[in-house]
Amino acid sequence: MNLEGGSGAGLRQPSKRRLPAASSGMVDPHQLFDDTSSSTTALGRGYGAQQSPTSGSFLAEPMSNFAMAYGSTLASQGKEIVDKNIDRFIPMTKLKYYFAVDTIYVGKKLGLLLFPFMHQDWQVRYQQDRPVAPRFDINAPDLYIPVMAFLTYLLVAGLALGTQNRFSPDLLGLQASSALAWLIVEVLAILLSLYLVTVNTDLTTIDLVAFSGYKYVGMIVGIVSGLLFGKTGYYLLLSWCCLCVFVFTIRTLRLKILSEAAAEGVLVRGAKNQLRMYLTMAIAALQPLFMYWLTFHLVR
Repeated sequence: MNLEGGSGAGLRQPSKRRLPAASSGMVDPHQLFDDTSSSTTALGRGYGAQQSPTSGSFLAEPMSNFAMAYGSTLASQGKEIVDKNIDRFIPMTKLKYYFAVDTIYVGKKLGLLLFPFMHQDWQVRYQQDRPVAPRFDINAPDLYIPVMAFLTYLLVAGLALGTQNRFSPDLLGLQASSALAWLIVEVLAILLSLYLVTVNTDLTTIDLVAFSGYKYVGMIVGIVSGLLFGKTGYYLLLSWCCLCVFVFTIRTLRLKILSEAAAEGVLVRGAKNQLRMYLTMAIAALQPLFMYWLTFHLVR
């Protein structure tokens, strides 16, 4: 018997099959201990990730506090610099005085502007060498009524132009700039006249702006009456308002410009006092002229 043939044909030796390599997820049965190196690395990484934000926030918190403190210091210093520079050109504390009004004062002041004939005491009251606030004295000048009257005048002028189909933003802007320019010219002319006449008075530039701005109340009344009653109503009520503003300006400014003679109760005599009296009347006469000039083209 051929053993080699039998072994080649009849008896086959079993083939050796390779086992697949153990994956990372499978456990080797011959391994005695678990491999914890990967888990230790992962835990170490997690600990480091948890520690880094804590250390960063620990360092960032003092820096943020320092930045906030530095920013607040800069803001306070900048505010002080701005306040000092503003006070040089615009006396904010004085402006607060001219806006210290209330509803009762505004009502009484408007009544005084439209009916000044019954008022007797025109003297401004003082307290510790300072004039009292306007809300405590109807004779004190203020800026609230002139500013509000100027803005209302522009609104009423726009309404008048709109009713005549002549409204345009450019025309309304021209009206506003023209009224403001004439106000500035008027105040500068009064200041120059007071300087040339050498009047020693406590009138300030803000006082002159206030007294020059009161005429806008009469201008508003004239325009509204023109819209309601036509030219006849316009001329009638504007004439009344012009007369009231003329009387109001004379009785108010004569105590300021003629302060020396008025304080002593002496009659106005001499060339110097005559010039002061003429200046007072000229300032009062300017008010009706501006009132007519700035309103006549708005009523048709």
